[in-house]
Amino acid sequence: MTQEKWGLLRKRLLKTVGQNNYTTWIEPLEFDQLLDGVAVFNVPTNFMGNYVGQNFADLILHELNTSGESVQRVAFKVAANSPARPSSAASSATPRAAVRASENRPASDQPAARDAAAAASDTLQAAPLDPRFTFDSFVVGKPNELAHAAARRVSEGGPVTFNPLVLYGGVGLGKTHLMHAIAWELRAQKPELNVLYLSAEQFMYRFVQALRERKMMDFKHLFRSVDVLMVDDVQFIAGKDSTQEEFFHTFNALVDQNKQIIISADRAPGEIKDLEERVKSRLQCGLVVDLHPTDYELRLGILQSKVQQYRTTYPDLEISDGVLEFLAHRISTNVRVLEGALTRLFAFASLVGREIDMELTQDCLADVLRASERKITVEEIQRKVSEYYNIRLSDIIGPKRLRSYARPRQVAMYLCKQLTSRSLPEIGRRFGGRDHTTVMHGVKRIEELKTTDGQIAEDVEMLRRALEA
Repeated sequence: MTQEKWGLLRKRLLKTVGQNNYTTWIEPLEFDQLLDGVAVFNVPTNFMGNYVGQNFADLILHELNTSGESVQRVAFKVAANSPARPSSAASSATPRAAVRASENRPASDQPAARDAAAAASDTLQAAPLDPRFTFDSFVVGKPNELAHAAARRVSEGGPVTFNPLVLYGGVGLGKTHLMHAIAWELRAQKPELNVLYLSAEQFMYRFVQALRERKMMDFKHLFRSVDVLMVDDVQFIAGKDSTQEEFFHTFNALVDQNKQIIISADRAPGEIKDLEERVKSRLQCGLVVDLHPTDYELRLGILQSKVQQYRTTYPDLEISDGVLEFLAHRISTNVRVLEGALTRLFAFASLVGREIDMELTQDCLADVLRASERKITVEEIQRKVSEYYNIRLSDIIGPKRLRSYARPRQVAMYLCKQLTSRSLPEIGRRFGGRDHTTVMHGVKRIEELKTTDGQIAEDVEMLRRALEA
């Protein structure tokens, strides 16, 4: 192995152990030689050699073998130009012998390791599930009906029909809700199944901890013995090379055993930056389902469902007509913000003893409503539409009536009406001084085409999501 190769491996170690550990323990190591399967490193002191041997040797060994080297173990020696420290060397003899004995004995054969693995298993199996996140409390609408149906199928615990199930979408669209709902249902209907739910961050932490404590066999056994593995927010392992590799091997082992895997992410697997291609490929081989941004009807349904729940806590509170519709229209990007706004509204009305009317709503939620105001501009919409249809911005605004320009222009007008607070006359002025009736006609035409022309409906949805992202 060359010094250049060790330099590359150190960069990979940095991503796994973090900057502080890297600066203190990994950066001072100097590669000396690879002889008879033993990689030898120079260290400034015996203490450092002992500490690195106990806490990072398995990780270094793993990275060396991953890079193509054939290494059985790593060893550390004090560099010739380092000051001699006989007392340190003498005091470290026993720990070093213990380290060597530990290396020659499988971690799973050590009683302490077995107890630790059992404790880790218990901790993971008891990973908290939110009791509110069940299928009964999940409001189904067009943007999430496919994801809900797929989650329902997996929660039956029958034969694996698609593996993995990948749920992806933006913040507050219901990914975690569905993950918890699946886990609750499986635990209720199939208590004999070993269902493991955890975040990608927890998976990474357990992996690094197992490397540090030399308990990789326990780690592998734990994650390869489950019947259903559920990993939330998998995008967090992107860029963590060693964690991704272990996740890849865990994934393959479970698929080979016909065990169910359920994954969530904030975007499609192919769009996650720094995620290895082989991991992307594995995630894309199952059913990948997008939870679309909520529409008005779904948001209204969610609010109505929450009001029914609040009736038990606030039985005497009255809510005026139009309040829920107003909130569903104004708070459009995040369901969590929407639900939080309603919670605050009910609590405030209860404390002041007033009916929940429009005036109270606007006073109580003034900051939320300000933050949720649409900030998309007409100019931004025009630019995005012209890029999407590959035409010049001047053709969107200009007088040409060719169909290749007129339809994108109508789409832009429709989006301006939906996504901005501009009036029809003002929108018309931004489109080359057109009359407001022209804008009305364009908006109406796109509304009609959305129900009959699948391509137009898809174009509008893609553009809307791009603008709201």
